[in-house]
Amino acid sequence: MPKYYEDKEEDGRACAGVREDFKACLLQHDCVVKDGKKPSECLKEGHCKGLQVSFFECKRSMLDTRSRFRGRKGY
Repeated sequence: MPKYYEDKEEDGRACAGVREDFKACLLQHDCVVKDGKKPSECLKEGHCKGLQVSFFECKRSMLDTRSRFRGRKGY
């Protein structure tokens, strides 16, 4: 779920909500915190896979010409 803060600066980039949640998921995962691994290594192990797919779909929808009518995926 997206996280909303009152004092947070507005990020106008595409897929900002998914990007923020994906980043938070990786940095707060036990793989990074307890094991001390890099986030890229944890991705290869399959952690936060749902958010990774959502972020990919959002970025891919930016290139899709049909998205002009449907809007970008993500939040």
